Amino acid sequence: MDELDREILDILRRDARTPYTEIADEVGTSEGTIRNRVERMVDSGVIERFTVATRTGNVKAMVEITVDLDVQAGGLTEQMAEWEQVDFVWQVSGEEDIVLVVDTTDTRGLNELISRAREMDEVMGTKTRLILDEWLG
Repeated sequence: MDELDREILDILRRDARTPYTEIADEVGTSEGTIRNRVERMVDSGVIERFTVATRTGNVKAMVEITVDLDVQAGGLTEQMAEWEQVDFVWQVSGEEDIVLVVDTTDTRGLNELISRAREMDEVMGTKTRLILDEWLG
């Protein structure tokens, strides 16, 4: 990955629907180059998915998860990443081991997701923080 790839990713992070022609104009290259670079990043796994951020009144939260000391968090994070309401799974340093960024339709959906996590043998505890507002960087 080089500087051009990083520039393309920065633009796509702000708006994954940015037309390749606009990206090309912004970074100073051709639309074909952008298309090829994006396809290569998708094929190599650098870009895992394109997503949509909404402001539909959903409940967004960070669910911080502490796991048992003997547990390798990698397998757990892969499993949690498959949950429908989960936008991101982060392995983090500090008091907690895993952070889920979730987007649910209501508090009931959030509570069900938290309960699902707590039912896992590897999970020692959870802490939830509601996301009240967000801005794109």
